[in-house]
Amino acid sequence: QVELQESGPGLVKPSQMLSLTCTVSGGSITSSDYSWNWIRQPPGKGLEWMGVITYDGRTYYSPSLKSRTSISRDTSKNQFSLQLTPVTPDDTAVYYCTRKVPGTADFDSWSRGTQVTVSS
Repeated sequence: QVELQESGPGLVKPSQMLSLTCTVSGGSITSSDYSWNWIRQPPGKGLEWMGVITYDGRTYYSPSLKSRTSISRDTSKNQFSLQLTPVTPDDTAVYYCTRKVPGTADFDSWSRGTQVTVSS
C-alpha cells in the first residue's frame, strides 16, 4: 500500500520560499499508472489543486499559482517537491501531497497534510 509523507517547515516568513518534500513509499513515482500532485486547503476554504508532476517528469500548474510554483522530483529517493515563492499570508494552508490516476478525478492516496503558516 502506498504511503505519502510530506516534510518541511511549518512557518515561513512573507516574501520567502515555501518548500515541501513528499516521500513516497510502497510505490514508484516513475510508474506510468499515476501522477503526483500538490493540493492545499486554506483555513475556512476548500481544497485547491496546485500542480502535478507526471511519471515521466512533466509538470503542470494551476494558472493562478503558475508564476510562483515549481514542482520537481528526485527519482533516486522516490520524492517529489513543491516550491512556492514569494509567499504571502494568503498562502497559509494545510498542504497535501497526493497520488492521482491520470485521466480521472481520482486522487486515491493522500498524505496526512502539513500546516504551513506564513507570518513574520
